[in-house]
Parts: sequence; C-alpha cells; structure tokens
Amino acid sequence: MLTWLLLACTPPAAMAAAGDARIIVQESPLAGFQYHEGKALWDSLKTGDELTLIREPANPYDINAVRVEWNGSKLVYIPRRENMDVARQMDRGAPVKARIIKLTQARNPWQRVLFEVYVDLR
Repeated sequence: MLTWLLLACTPPAAMAAAGDARIIVQESPLAGFQYHEGKALWDSLKTGDELTLIREPANPYDINAVRVEWNGSKLVYIPRRENMDVARQMDRGAPVKARIIKLTQARNPWQRVLFEVYVDLR
C-alpha cells in the first residue's frame, strides 16, 4: 500500500522524465528451478529477459501459485512465502510483469535466478 501512496505523491513531470518508470513489487529467487525446465534453458537465459507470470488458483499445492515462464517454457514458481501479494494483484487484474535481474552459477538452485516483479508506470 505504501508503494501506491508514494506513486500518488510523485509529480507527473518527474514520472515522465524518468522514461522507463516502474514500481518494483518484489525481488526474489525463483523457486523450484531444479524441478522444471530451468536447467535445460540455463544457457539461453539472459539478464533483463522478460518472464511471463501465469496465475494457477487451482494448483493443488498452493492456492496462491504463480507460475513463471520464459518464452513459453515453464521455469518455476514464485516462492510460496512470497506469492500472496502478486497472486492477489493478478486476481484483481493488475498488469504485473516480471524479468530476470541476475543470473548466478551457484550450486544451490535457489540462488541461480533472481527476478523482479514490477508494474510499468507508462
């Protein structure tokens, strides 16, 4: 809620001057990278790549599940402990987007891909 309040207080001229202005909703690692197509797609992923968020309200393991895809391939899910707000916003029709912000050759699959969820201000 504080994010929206800050947006309302930002002068329109300052937002236009920013050009590619966006509100960062969250940053987190991708969950389950080792279980889906992430490993096979690793060499093709690039920092800045857009990710597609797909809501899965009927997911039997998590009613707030949000699947993350890259070029039509299922990569992972937003971590369960961090998906409730994104799921709620998607259910309300908010235009949330996601992109890769960091790739790391780490042994721990939870540390390989850092992504952000955001809303464009254009």
